[in-house]
Amino acid sequence: MYDAGCITTSLVYYTALVAVRCQVPGPATDRPPAALGLPASSGDRTTAPGVRASVSDGARRPARRAGKHEGTLILTIRQMHDRIIGHDDLAAYAAAKVNLPKSIVDDRRAQLDYLTRRLEHYVGEHPDYDLIKIRGSGSVTKGTALKGSSDADMAAYVRATAVGGVAAPESQLLSWLRDRLIEVYGDTKRPEDFQVSDHAVGIVFHGSGLKVDVAPVIYEGDPDDRGYLVTRSGTRVLTSIRLHVRFIRRRKSDFGPGYAQLIRLIKAWVREQKRLDGAFRCKSFLVELIVAHLADHGWGGQPLAFDDYPAALEQVFAYVVRTRLAERIAFDDYYPASELPGATGQPIEVFDPVNPTNNVVGQYTTTDRDRLVAAAHEALDAIAEAEYADTKGRAVACWKRVFGPGFEV
Repeated sequence: MYDAGCITTSLVYYTALVAVRCQVPGPATDRPPAALGLPASSGDRTTAPGVRASVSDGARRPARRAGKHEGTLILTIRQMHDRIIGHDDLAAYAAAKVNLPKSIVDDRRAQLDYLTRRLEHYVGEHPDYDLIKIRGSGSVTKGTALKGSSDADMAAYVRATAVGGVAAPESQLLSWLRDRLIEVYGDTKRPEDFQVSDHAVGIVFHGSGLKVDVAPVIYEGDPDDRGYLVTRSGTRVLTSIRLHVRFIRRRKSDFGPGYAQLIRLIKAWVREQKRLDGAFRCKSFLVELIVAHLADHGWGGQPLAFDDYPAALEQVFAYVVRTRLAERIAFDDYYPASELPGATGQPIEVFDPVNPTNNVVGQYTTTDRDRLVAAAHEALDAIAEAEYADTKGRAVACWKRVFGPGFEV
């Protein structure tokens, strides 16, 4: 439901956009949605079917720099207005409600390090052991874990010849992995602490309440820890945990702490969407790759605003709405663009940074995409309305439409 205060301020905002000619895009906090690349129409729909217009025709043209002799008044709406909820407010909210506390992150990483060292020691004593190595692979390792999560992910590299090759049945593979994990760690844990699930073996740590999900990677000796992961659909996909972690860590280093924080904020939005709609699909890896793409290329003629979380969220949601995720996303960190396949005909094409043949959302349908775009549009509207709310209560009500009823500043 829309908050009446949000709607009132939104109407004022959109009316003002028609009246003001914004020719020079300022910093991310100083530009209207038109500079974010959003389309517009004179009616209540954008050029993309099923999505309402956010700005008027008067703001359709992309912003341009003023000519050398132009004396046109350069003005942006936000320069006349102080936001009630800004970057520092979202940073404080994230620290209190979104981020897994650092003490818990440190404890979980220590637990993952223990599992890694223990296997390394065991392999050192048994050089021909068929469970070769284990690597942290999930949000705890990447630094994007959310508060409230109670598990961590690892990948165990299994010698392919020991399980019958890459095509080994998953149920057989998981049973084999459980037995090997008990051999390595069983002297400090009970057999019932090792539980086979649909696609991994869980190791339960009763003291901390942590559950570590260990997924098998079938390994044939390729460099850079490249091996075959069994996906939820049962297919075998060549991947590299080492290179995935390096991919995100390099960008965290390049763009600073705001990079991981923006990912966590969007993941918090995804979690709220899944609470509202059990059919909503947006995997964490997709969030990571959209943010990586916009970090590398910017949006609306501006770099992604990691120092201004409201503006950065606006950019991400505007990208999803404007493109409807119909534009291919790929990266050249580990392979050239020439290795990518031709058009696949799939509704969304976002390619694994370490495998040019793996569309990580290849199982998403057109309905999945439309649901994701519609949710992003709702979030974009709420952020725009919060920008011009005239009371804190109204601004908070708008942000609750993004992050849920638990949002507070």
